Amino acid sequence: KMAGTSSPWIGSAYLFLQSTSKTVVLPALYESSQKKPNVFRALKLALADSTGSMNGVDMLKVHCSHPHLIVQLKFCRQENCRRFLRSYREGVLHKSLQSHLQLSLAMTTVPLQMELKAGSEHLDNMLKDEDRCLECIYREKPDRLRDEEITELEERLKSLTVHQSINNNVAVKDCAPLKSPSLPYPSQGSSLPPQGTFTFQGQQFANRTITLDDQQKFAKLVSKKWKQVGRSLQKSCRALRDPVIDNLALEYDREGLYEQAYQMLLRFIQSEGKKATIARLIAALEENGLISLAEELLGLHSNEDCS
Repeated sequence: KMAGTSSPWIGSAYLFLQSTSKTVVLPALYESSQKKPNVFRALKLALADSTGSMNGVDMLKVHCSHPHLIVQLKFCRQENCRRFLRSYREGVLHKSLQSHLQLSLAMTTVPLQMELKAGSEHLDNMLKDEDRCLECIYREKPDRLRDEEITELEERLKSLTVHQSINNNVAVKDCAPLKSPSLPYPSQGSSLPPQGTFTFQGQQFANRTITLDDQQKFAKLVSKKWKQVGRSLQKSCRALRDPVIDNLALEYDREGLYEQAYQMLLRFIQSEGKKATIARLIAALEENGLISLAEELLGLHSNEDCS
């Protein structure tokens, strides 16, 4: 066994990131006080995608070592580490991080190269042997506590999430005092929500722009019906007109339904900008009988605390 029953499974690894574009220098972006929160947000959300949980993997420190951005990772459960390794091996983490950086930094594309190391071991050379990778990561115990800067960025990200929840008319209880939101997506024009409200099931909701959290929830829950929702949205969005939806299905066939749905909604957001509102998405969901998903996006199922 890699871990005894008396102690938890804890391991560490380093994720090396480098942009292949001369115009996108990740360490320089992270060293910028303005861009750093946006890069951090993209890292955090991509890692959450890779494990299925915001707490699946912990970032201890982000090192700037030109041309690399190096993220020290800590895993506290073997199953989370296993999910991460599969996501990394199958290219899901790579694609997710590219999408999140693209949105966070308001760029058309952020080409990436990735490398994964545990101590002196290059895990990219042994990805097919998952158990061996796990052993290497388990042998490398974290040599530090979480960096204070990471803790501060985590708090800023949480405070923005809470702020957005309140703006969305979701009841939020027992939350810490809010700081000013500092991590908007520039490309979504989210500094000010669109004017007006809309009605869903007799309740009024702020007609805000679609957030990244909305995108992720939609992609995870819509399943095979993403095409139907896309065809409802295409009535008022040229970017989704035929044959775009069918082409997306073919292009991302290997990645599966999540990525197909995610990319469809991303096209909608990129095309419509500030007009890519939650009201339009909710209307498309209602049109296709996806009421439960609409409720999820509006926070009507949310019982999570925000500690």
